[in-house]
Amino acid sequence: MRWWKILGLAGVAGVAATGVAIARAERRRRAYTPEEIRVRLRERVEGRQPEGFNP
Repeated sequence: MRWWKILGLAGVAGVAATGVAIARAERRRRAYTPEEIRVRLRERVEGRQPEGFNP
């Protein structure tokens, strides 16, 4: 295997690892507390849109 193939594979692995790290951080950022979930469900049952909701 030539050095450029190894370098290319390392680059692909680096991009994949970066994507995984970003996805995990995004999931943590979007995590809702149980109270937030209750409020959103109550608002949905009452027919209102939750605050900050923008479809």
